[in-house]
Amino acid sequence: MRILFVIQGEGRGYLTQALSLKQHLSAQGHQIAGVLVGKSHARVIPPFFMDKIQAPVDFFESPNFLPSAKNKQSCLLRSVAYNSVRVHTYLKSIRFINRKIRESEADVVVNFYELLTGLTYALLRPQAKMVCIAHQYLFLHPDFQFLAASSFSLKLLKFFTCLTAIGATKKLALSFRHMREIPAEGLVVVPPLLRKEVLDTELEEKEYLLGYLLNSGFSEEVKTWHQANPETTLHFFWDKKCACRKFSYAGAYFSYVG
Repeated sequence: MRILFVIQGEGRGYLTQALSLKQHLSAQGHQIAGVLVGKSHARVIPPFFMDKIQAPVDFFESPNFLPSAKNKQSCLLRSVAYNSVRVHTYLKSIRFINRKIRESEADVVVNFYELLTGLTYALLRPQAKMVCIAHQYLFLHPDFQFLAASSFSLKLLKFFTCLTAIGATKKLALSFRHMREIPAEGLVVVPPLLRKEVLDTELEEKEYLLGYLLNSGFSEEVKTWHQANPETTLHFFWDKKCACRKFSYAGAYFSYVG
C-alpha cells in the first residue's frame, strides 16, 4: 500500500511515533508516499526527524496554542484570537493537504493528531481512507478515567480530539494499558510506538532524574526545586530558542532537543 503521513509538528512525540511506524510499515513492504508536517512559528522541526524519515517531506501552516506570559501553559483566549485571524491561511493548508493526498495516490492517510487533516476530510472528503494515531484518542474511550479537571476543559479537549478524527475509519489510541475495543467508534487501544533503536538500546542504571520540558517556563521551577534538593542530579531536554545547546544550573543539566 501507498501511505501518506500527516503529522502535528508541535511536539516531539508525534514525530518520533511517525519514525517508528515508518520502520514497521517499510519492513512489511508498504511505501511511505510522503510526509506532511503541520508547523508554526513557535516550534522548530528537529533535524533528527528530517535525517531519519527518509521520505519526501512537505510543510504547511497549522493552528497552534500560544503560551502564557510565563510560558508554562497555553493561553486559550490568546490562542483563539490568534488562530481566528489566520483562518484564510488554514483554509489554504486544507486545500494543500487535499492536493497532496490526491497527488500521492495514497491508499491510506495516517493522521498523527493534526487538526487540519480532520477538517480536510470534513470539508473536501478525500478518497483515501484515514487512520488516526495518538495517545489522546484514549480520552474518547468510555473506560478512561480522567484526573480531577474542570468539565469545560474536558469537553473542549474531547471536542478538539474528535475534530482531528473526522472521517477516520480507525482511531488507534496508544496506551501501555490493555483496554477493550469499541467497534462502533472505530476505537482500538494499541501499545505505544517505539523505534527499533530504542528496543535495541542496552540499558544502564544511572543516578539521575530524566525529564522533558515542553514549555521552557517550567525551567525556573526545576531550578528552584533543585536548589532545595541538590543531592539529586537532573537531566532535562527542551527546545528553547536562543538558548545554549547544553548548560548546567547547580547540577541540573539542560540539553537542546534536536
